[in-house]
This record gives sequence, C-alpha cells and structure tokens, in this order.
Amino acid sequence: MPQLPAPDYPDDVRARLERDAAAVVARYPDSRSALLPLLHLVQSEEGHVTRTGMRFCAEVLGLTTAEVTAVATFYSMYRRGPSGDYQVGVCTNTLCAVMGGDAIFEALQEHLGVGNGGTTDDGKVTLEHIECNAACDFAPVVMVNWEFFDNQTVDSAKRLVDDLREGAEVRPTRGAPLCTFKDTARILAGFPDERPGAVEASGGAGPASLVGLRLARGEAGAARVVHPRDGGPHDEPQDRKVHEPSPTEHLSSHDAPQETSASDPAHPAGPAAEEGE
Repeated sequence: MPQLPAPDYPDDVRARLERDAAAVVARYPDSRSALLPLLHLVQSEEGHVTRTGMRFCAEVLGLTTAEVTAVATFYSMYRRGPSGDYQVGVCTNTLCAVMGGDAIFEALQEHLGVGNGGTTDDGKVTLEHIECNAACDFAPVVMVNWEFFDNQTVDSAKRLVDDLREGAEVRPTRGAPLCTFKDTARILAGFPDERPGAVEASGGAGPASLVGLRLARGEAGAARVVHPRDGGPHDEPQDRKVHEPSPTEHLSSHDAPQETSASDPAHPAGPAAEEGE
C-alpha cells in the first residue's frame, strides 16, 4: 500500500521552525544549499528525521520530498528512526579495532542489551559502530554526540554508558561539554551553543597528529636511530652516532623510495597552511 502524505507539524511548532528555517536559508545564495542544516533542524525537534520533517524541508526549499529523502538517507548523521539522548559511537576501523575497539563494541552490546543501532529501553543510549572517528592517535576512541572520549577500555566505556543512563555528569576528553542529541542537532544546524563556557571549550590534535605538520614547516624532530629491517637495537654498537634526520627525510627504513613532493624536484612541496587558510 502506498504511504499517505506525511502529517504536518502542529501550528505552533511549524511557526517556530519556519522562523528558524528562514534564518538558515538566509545564509545561502541558493536556498537549496540550506538542505543539510535544515535536516539537522528538524532532527533537533524529534531526535530523528521524520517524514513530517522531510516534508517541511521540501516545502520550505521548493524541493520534492523525493529529493529531500535522497539526501536524508545518504548521510548517516541523519537518523531515520527514534534514537537515544546520547549517540554512543565506537570506532571499529582498523587501528581502533586492533587497539580494543572491537572488544569495546562487543562488550557494550552485551552490557546494554542492544545491537548495532539499538537503543536502551530507557531511551538514553543508542549504540553504533563507526568506521572512523578521525582520532587515530587516541585509539581506541568512543564518541558521544560527536564529542571525543579518547583512549578507552572496556571498563571505562561501560562506566561511561552507565553514567549517561544515570544522569551523572560526564565530561569529554576534549571539546565542548556534552548535551543531548537534539541539542547537538540544533547546534549543527548553525545555531549558537548558549551554554556558559561551551564555545570556549575546544579539542586539540594529539602529538602524533602534528608530526607531519612540524616536518613540513621545517622543524626538526627528535633525534632517533633508524634500524634496518633485519637488525635491531641489540645489533647496534653502543657508541654509534645518532643520526639527526632532516625535515624531508624518511624516518623509517621500511619506506620504499617513492616519487613524492619531498623527493621529486619537478613537484616541490608548497608551504604548509594553517587550518582555515
């Protein structure tokens, strides 16, 4: 049976959303460019993108519901069904997995009694595995509503979800204080986080993330000995002179020679730019 048209929002809710949507659309020269933040806006209303929310976006932007649905179903950040106040994502990509991510995800499924994408009976936690949290130097990493919880273990992850369910104060390793998934969605729609101190809080990259940037800037790294594949520290004479690598030198003898910007004069590396430049 074909689905009936999605119901509309109540009048007061629609009026409020229309005011917010007008502020979002005004940021863009082409109104349809506002679709992604508008999907976050309607997600902040009910905790997921409903058919009513997609109808609202289509009407505001002059699109078809099929066009809106195609976008809403493409991106995993838009939830298609009811979910918890806290989206707990466990990275199970290669590095996090071997560092303990797989064990954490398996343990949390058993601890919470839910599968991937499942929500606890109290509506507090939705658990999912994530392919990459882009924080490999802090592996294994868990994210809650897109805030980082670094260097997790099975025990610390269990304590984390227990605290979330009990309403205890939980602080991310770095970044802004936690808020509910609905509040997070509204912030992602482009509205300011008005909680005291939330804007000032920020996360930073770890030392391993910054090595490449320092080398690109010509900043010499710490002195180190590079051993051949068939040797090791026990094979080296104790009085061996430590080699100080240049900023453009390979730091591992395991790297095969390649035509890179550092080794190919025809393709020199340009200056490293700061984030945002």
